[in-house]
Amino acid sequence: KQWYQRRVAITAGESSNMGNIVTVGPHECCIVSGGCCGTQGKSYVIGGWAWAWWCVSQVDKISMRMITLKPTIQSVETQNGVALSVSGVAQVCVMKEPQMLEFAAEQFVGKNQADLEDIILQTIEGHFRAILGTMTVEDIYSDREGFAKNVRAIAGPDVSKMGIRIISFVIQNITDNVDYLKSLGVKRAAEVKRDADVGVAKSTAESGIKTSEAEREHMQAKYSCDALIAENKKSYEMKQAEFNQEVNKSKAEAELAYELQAAKENQTIKKEKSTDCDSALIPLL
Repeated sequence: KQWYQRRVAITAGESSNMGNIVTVGPHECCIVSGGCCGTQGKSYVIGGWAWAWWCVSQVDKISMRMITLKPTIQSVETQNGVALSVSGVAQVCVMKEPQMLEFAAEQFVGKNQADLEDIILQTIEGHFRAILGTMTVEDIYSDREGFAKNVRAIAGPDVSKMGIRIISFVIQNITDNVDYLKSLGVKRAAEVKRDADVGVAKSTAESGIKTSEAEREHMQAKYSCDALIAENKKSYEMKQAEFNQEVNKSKAEAELAYELQAAKENQTIKKEKSTDCDSALIPLL
């Protein structure tokens, strides 16, 4: 056991004398080339550690942090001949995919941060300038997002060949020296005011039409209701008249029956009286 511990200590001491452990944070990539990796092989480590042999290994580092660039182009003619100055903001970073890391290492290892940013910035500005020349001022002014998307779509493949990804790109400012944009703004403001006035007029007209329709529907409902009331009143009066007629008829029939009965009774009484008188006269004779 003591021999084993002693041998481990000797081996560790020999290893520490033969190379170094290199560590990097999550914002860096360590590139180890040469040594046991061979003449062509390279080891890429992000946020970890790597072993580098003394004398035969080369260690390089490349930042994985997001980089903010401000591409700016001055007095570039658009499709309709108006010169514009445009500035934007781009967020880029080194891609983490193995092949992309290899591209980035080939392009930027040995260069400082300023050189890296300048190379990417010039590439984006070149596409920025080319795309601006294919668009009209009106298109750029009215669709900044579309303009920025075109720049991302065309510049993206080129910078990806350097292992760089465009995370975002936005247009920040657009200016010209002949007040063309100002005239567009005045024209647009006039169009907005005109559209607003037209909208108000249409809204007022529609409101009036709807009010008239509502009033007409109200009057139609009222007339229908009045007609229904009159019809019901007429029907009631007719029913009432029929009822009164039937009542009067019944009363008349009752009175007539009463009178006939009374006449019969009187007739009967008279006959009885006449009979009594005749019976009283017979003994006297």
